[in-house]
Amino acid sequence: MSLLSLFILIATTTQLTTCHAKYTQPTSLVLGLIHSRALLAPKASKPTEMLDMLEPLTEYRDGYLFPLKLGTPPQVLQVYMDTGSDLTWVPCGNLTFDCMNCDDDRTYKSMASFSPSLSSSSHRDLCGSPLCSNVHSSDNPYDTCIEAGCSLSTLLKGTCQRLCPSFSYTYGGGGVVTGSLTRDTLRIHGGDTGVLRDVTNFCFGCVGTTYREPIGIVGFGRGSLSFPSQLGFLNKGFSHCFLGFQFANNPNMTSPLVMGDLAISCKDHFKYTPMLRSPMFPNYYYIGLEAIVVGNNVSIEVPSNLKAFDSQGNGGLLIDSGTTYTQLPRPLHVRLLSAIRSKMAYQRSSELEKRTGFELCYKVPCSKNSCIGDFPSITLHFVKDVKLVLPKENCFYAMAAPVSNHVVKCLLFQSMEDETYGPVGVLGNFQQQNVEVVYDLEEERIGFHLMDCASSAASHGLLEK
Repeated sequence: MSLLSLFILIATTTQLTTCHAKYTQPTSLVLGLIHSRALLAPKASKPTEMLDMLEPLTEYRDGYLFPLKLGTPPQVLQVYMDTGSDLTWVPCGNLTFDCMNCDDDRTYKSMASFSPSLSSSSHRDLCGSPLCSNVHSSDNPYDTCIEAGCSLSTLLKGTCQRLCPSFSYTYGGGGVVTGSLTRDTLRIHGGDTGVLRDVTNFCFGCVGTTYREPIGIVGFGRGSLSFPSQLGFLNKGFSHCFLGFQFANNPNMTSPLVMGDLAISCKDHFKYTPMLRSPMFPNYYYIGLEAIVVGNNVSIEVPSNLKAFDSQGNGGLLIDSGTTYTQLPRPLHVRLLSAIRSKMAYQRSSELEKRTGFELCYKVPCSKNSCIGDFPSITLHFVKDVKLVLPKENCFYAMAAPVSNHVVKCLLFQSMEDETYGPVGVLGNFQQQNVEVVYDLEEERIGFHLMDCASSAASHGLLEK
């Protein structure tokens, strides 16, 4: 009997809805926008109950690395912390892991990979697991077991013990990872960094080949595969405070990532804006942007779709720690550039603009080892009268060391590609530096508070002397 005939027989026998055609993700600048289905979604496995968690994040290149400790004994993998995706995955096999089209980041070859054979608690997930169905984006819980070759009798009895088939996971930026769904013991810190806890049967991708994804990812979205979901934090929340990029690759300077009650308690002084629920991408974090103010008096009106969704679920501002620079729709981006130019007296650097792709670069004079410069403030106005005055170093950044008593600083905002799906804009991690961001998932809101993140890290005992 063919697989198609078997599938039809199962669907008829059990009166289940047949599987929809798999969604093909268009190219985008946004990481991790995997299509989520609202109907017939598999039930999530019961999450592990946790109280609090505190982990250090290390700035690396264009994002923040999370120290994922997997296996027995634990193997430490440095992976990107990403609020714009669900799946946690790690490179598997020191000799076999390969990233296609990663020539601009060959350092991944020197980073550790996970070896399942060296862990006594490692095992493959089964085809009947709800998380297996989730990673395959299937509406029908039988689909993955059909693909694994289970017999009809074992399918109907729920006794098939075949392994979850290999998966592919696509990111909006064009990246793809392929691998096998694996379970193993995860070790985390409690609310005190001196307290360690083990989480058994944590589910993640063991990945051997990727396209444009050189480093593993820990997904902090809201889907059943995500890190917060598996650890039972979706009814609580988490917070992070990103150090500036000047601390890149400094192992002694880390940013605090806090999860649980510790992350959301005693934060009444924060300004909170409500989360927007996207009917197309319900697993990710959206907020509404109402205006941008340059300096004290130039207010830029933003399009209405930055604070609401259309009938297909497109729109809103996505908060994404896996995207480096904030991206705005092209017409709004052009208006922002115009408002900033009207307030600048420095000479433009067309050479740096061509070389970097950033559209506003200025030559700033230096004096007495200081090259701060006089730049207008940029304030983001969110829904519910929440105002975030971005630190100026989050907007203009030096592209190189000073030369001839001046330094070139560029505006690190980008224009969003003209997409017809998904978010209209993205709030990237660079603009979140030295801002404590609280994801209060119980109250469905996101809070902002300007913070010296180095001091915050010290208060949590994360800075080494």
